[in-house]
Amino acid sequence: MQTFGLLAHPAHPPMGVRGITARMLSYDALWCVLRWKVEGAAGVIVPAFAGNARADGLWQATCFELFVAGQRGYAEFNFAPSERWAAYDFTGYREGMADRAMARAPVITPRRGGDVLFCDVAIASAQLPPLPWRYALTAVIEEAGGVKSFWAPVHSGERPDFHDPACLAGVLAAPIGA
Repeated sequence: MQTFGLLAHPAHPPMGVRGITARMLSYDALWCVLRWKVEGAAGVIVPAFAGNARADGLWQATCFELFVAGQRGYAEFNFAPSERWAAYDFTGYREGMADRAMARAPVITPRRGGDVLFCDVAIASAQLPPLPWRYALTAVIEEAGGVKSFWAPVHSGERPDFHDPACLAGVLAAPIGA
């Protein structure tokens, strides 16, 4: 699986974060497992544990995101280190937003050590759009002093926009014979 070196949007530089990598660790019939690694995370504000439940507005604080474009529209998943999460479907670019049905909540596991923050997410594959898809792993990072940086594989505009199709740098093909 491909590892993406995420880039901070130039209009919103980080204060202490030196870099973020993100990757899909595995994908099979049961689970999709994702990992974000934040280097220089000493000043990153990690939301306190709030329990595994759906919540809106997670992008307003430290949050890790998955965007998946399938054959019709796309889905957005937000994962906070607080273990709160959100899932939305869109019919087109920022159009037709609706809560995505999720029979099973994702498992969010943040780990912090020294100057590094990891966030691992396991999401049931059945909760994701059917393959093939293009995808993006992104992050919003809040640091001490209210500094927010927006990280994606690509930025193509003057403002951060994770919904931009240019961000969908990853490709996951349908299984052979499917």
